[in-house]
Amino acid sequence: MMRRTIGVAAAALCAGALTAAAADYTIMAPAAPGGGWDQTARTMQTLMQKEGISGNVQVMNVPGAGGTIGLAQFVNQAKGNPEALIVGGYVMVGAILTNQSPVDLSMVTPIARLTGEQEAIVVPAASDIQTMADLVAKLKADPGSVSWGGGSAGGADHILAGLIAKASGVDPTKVNYIAFSGGGEALAAILGGQVTVGVSGLGEFESQIEAGQLRLLAVSGEERIEGIDAPTLKEAGVDAALENWRMVAGGPDLTPEQVAAITADIEKLATSEAWKTELATRGWDDRFLAGEAFQAQLAADIEQTRGILKDIGLVQ
Repeated sequence: MMRRTIGVAAAALCAGALTAAAADYTIMAPAAPGGGWDQTARTMQTLMQKEGISGNVQVMNVPGAGGTIGLAQFVNQAKGNPEALIVGGYVMVGAILTNQSPVDLSMVTPIARLTGEQEAIVVPAASDIQTMADLVAKLKADPGSVSWGGGSAGGADHILAGLIAKASGVDPTKVNYIAFSGGGEALAAILGGQVTVGVSGLGEFESQIEAGQLRLLAVSGEERIEGIDAPTLKEAGVDAALENWRMVAGGPDLTPEQVAAITADIEKLATSEAWKTELATRGWDDRFLAGEAFQAQLAADIEQTRGILKDIGLVQ
């Protein structure tokens, strides 16, 4: 009996040690609740705890300026902290360039690209705009009369509005873009008819589209989305395409061992069946890429985005 008791106690101590070794992460979503970064962070929170990757995951929202306000705070506060993470992505890349931000992604530790998502172009159900052709006609007639509601200035939504204008023969610098700090705010403005057209990730509009509150005019990818009754922009006669992507990064000045441990946790999350199920449910594409391959791709994406922003007049 004594040996059995000692064995049980030893097993309990080992289990406790393993639990203690798991990082208690805090994930910053550098935007208001309701948008894609917030959804990504909270999905990570739920599944990292459910899958036993972390015993405790907290999410904090720091909205503003396309994520650059949160990024600046993160850079200042997360130095050398292996339990601090931040989500970001294509929107942040554009915002850093557009806002001439004093902080950029070279100041954090990129861990992995996680997801990709097509953008959706929507109008309120009561709008007289029925198709992309109707929208383009209105845009050509008077660019300023078409107000576009989406995320932060210089982000994926803003870039797509500019690409649509340019592809339609309209000066992209004349796009009347209204930026919102979070997906919830943008959605309320679109539903309330405060803007002509909305641009955001499909997942942020999907329930309102299904409920008949929004009309989906087109999606922004190279190919149609299975199960979604909408053409691509190119099918609708607008020669433009864009995919938004999201990533996770650690703080500055992490050791190689800390980076390896974080990467292992994120890879465990990204390869789990629960994560794959969540991607399918939310309409997110699996774009997992980590390590040096991701860092190289990120550098290429930053340069490509700089070129696009110059083309549409958002960066000199």
